Amino acid sequence: STALRNFARGDGNDEAALAALRRGVAPFILRRTKEQVLKELPKKTEQTLHVELLPADLKRYSELRDHYRASLLKRVSDGGMNAARMHVLEALLRLRQAACHPGLIDKTLVDKPSAKLDALLDQVAEVAAEGHKALVFSQFTSLLAIVKQQLDARGIAYEYLDGRTRDRQARVERFQTDPQCPLFLISLKAGGTGLNLTAADYVFLLDPWWNPAVESQAIDRAHRIGQRRPVFAYRLVARDTVEEKIIELQKKKRDLADAIISGDKSVLAGLSADDLQSLLS
Repeated sequence: STALRNFARGDGNDEAALAALRRGVAPFILRRTKEQVLKELPKKTEQTLHVELLPADLKRYSELRDHYRASLLKRVSDGGMNAARMHVLEALLRLRQAACHPGLIDKTLVDKPSAKLDALLDQVAEVAAEGHKALVFSQFTSLLAIVKQQLDARGIAYEYLDGRTRDRQARVERFQTDPQCPLFLISLKAGGTGLNLTAADYVFLLDPWWNPAVESQAIDRAHRIGQRRPVFAYRLVARDTVEEKIIELQKKKRDLADAIISGDKSVLAGLSADDLQSLLS
């Protein structure tokens, strides 16, 4: 096709040519959904568990949010979204961390409780006691480290995987086959795709991601061919924080996210000044 010839003549990095190529091949690509192909899979139930920040954590979060809102909105007003891009990323990262556990913001607080950690520990203890297995995903390895510390203190066995894990397959096999290992802690970016973890029938997502397709891929580590039991997936979301705003943004822009098969170029690509105002409200 003309689109293919134009792309071939380029260096492969021409975005306009790549976009034209995508349009040219679109009529010939049959995109079948998982539901069409895998009708024999057991039911999958997804639920959001809202947690209330502890009073001290809510105070810290509110102070942090107010600080970033004042500084960022001034930057955006003075120079536009592009001028504030790196500062926006930093602010959203810090607020997301503060919504998870105070120890992600202040390392002297890693031993403190947090509403989200307490909710997770209650859930996984019950899951393990009933003979089930669970996957626990987070984008923050620092949060998974705190979870590990708490599981060790409670004597609950687990496997662990992040981007630095080398013996991935051995850890997968242990989780899949060892009845004494009920939990698998996984960094979302390292283990969100490519793993077959059908021994699990529970999935916990500790923090929401901008693109809901990434979360769906993580849940599908358990909900895939070979799974014989219903799968229950829980998203833990801190109430009155940026996490709720991310969920709102997901819903508002989900059609766009679903339409773009090629993946995210940038978290901020589709973020407007109004979106930013909402995230920091």
